Amino acid sequence: MANILSDTKKQQVIALGQLGWTLRRIEAATGVRRETAGAYLKAAGLAVRPPGRWGRGTPVALAAKRATTRIPIVMTNVGDPVETGLVANLARPGGNITGLTTLSPELSGKRLELLKEVVPGLSRVAVLWNPANPSAALQRRETEAAARALGLRVQVLGARGPDDFEGAFKAARGAGAVLPLGDPAFTRHRTRLTDLADRSRLPAMYVFREFVESGGLMSYGVNLRNNYRRAAYFVDRILKGAKPADLPVEQPTQFELVINMKTAKRHSG
Repeated sequence: MANILSDTKKQQVIALGQLGWTLRRIEAATGVRRETAGAYLKAAGLAVRPPGRWGRGTPVALAAKRATTRIPIVMTNVGDPVETGLVANLARPGGNITGLTTLSPELSGKRLELLKEVVPGLSRVAVLWNPANPSAALQRRETEAAARALGLRVQVLGARGPDDFEGAFKAARGAGAVLPLGDPAFTRHRTRLTDLADRSRLPAMYVFREFVESGGLMSYGVNLRNNYRRAAYFVDRILKGAKPADLPVEQPTQFELVINMKTAKRHSG
């Protein structure tokens, strides 16, 4: 299985290089020596400290915000940064945080619509969420509202990590499909999730294409690799002296539906 974090770090390094950020320039801008390729990868893809830090996912971004009000933070994969308290508003973030959102809560309804189209007679959907993730709570609310509008019943199942996955799928017996909400732990352990869905014969809709590449049935959402490449723009601006408070948070405008045809054939057989 490809490591999505390693891959996205590579995307960030490539994007920063295209913006003219060589190892020497990063050293000069940050005042921190980076003498090896591995250290450079960490500096460009994971953290530049000072003056910038990457924040992947809402829990990580919130933890980074609690840790510092001085170091600029570039968030790259959060649902609703305003509702979760990361920024004051999208146009003028304020504070030391800016970056990109994945619009995860607003996409829940579309994912349910697609599931209903794909699964004939669908009436009940098992929704897997992480109660420890503030963004997942917003996604759950949006999903339940969308389900009511579509005439679907929702079975909400909590899972904080991979140790909870199997129990959640056992509890989902009787559901017609499963919808894991966006969460860093789900993405990190996506192969386990897709395997359980496959063994349970449950059609599943995921938030990112990486789940489909790991054997999942289908996904609808933003392209994470594009988000991470775009995050280099914010790092570039900050390294050149811009303040995060003055850089508007960007929302995605393009979404992709990805289907694994091999998995689809197994479900239809």
